[in-house]
Amino acid sequence: MRFSPAAIALSLTLAMISSASIGSRADDDIDTQSIALLKSGNEAARAGDFDSAINWYETALAVDPRNRAAYIAMAEAVKAQGLNGKAIRFYREALEIEPNDQLALAGQTEAMIAKGAIEPARKNIARLKMLCRGDCDVVDRLALSANRAGEKQQLQASALEIKPTVGVAPDAQPN
Repeated sequence: MRFSPAAIALSLTLAMISSASIGSRADDDIDTQSIALLKSGNEAARAGDFDSAINWYETALAVDPRNRAAYIAMAEAVKAQGLNGKAIRFYREALEIEPNDQLALAGQTEAMIAKGAIEPARKNIARLKMLCRGDCDVVDRLALSANRAGEKQQLQASALEIKPTVGVAPDAQPN
């Protein structure tokens, strides 16, 4: 008798938790309206209207923020506009949903190389090599691109020769 209130409270709590999980959707279950909006954005992107495509993708993500394909499409659209930093962020959002998405990882790596972030790109390439099971031409192409970009940065830094000058500092000149 003295454990009855605790047992009743525990059983009600378990009933509430189990009923809440029944109503939730699976991670792969994307809202159909979000998918339709994504398709509209893809059509706009194919037509070359990236601003309109971005608006469609944003709406698709507002409807269902778990739509990984919309994050990847958004990243491609902003990358086409030359906004590699934003593209990296959208690819990261897609990778938070599915960390082993090779398409998002490769796209993020391309954007990193274009932005000049060679070391993080090399980490992504190593991760892609681990995930790649079959044809890894994309990984090899990205590795070659990262190596070329790394060489350009080294050449640019070594081409600049700094010559110290001796003289009076501008603030120390007599009036």
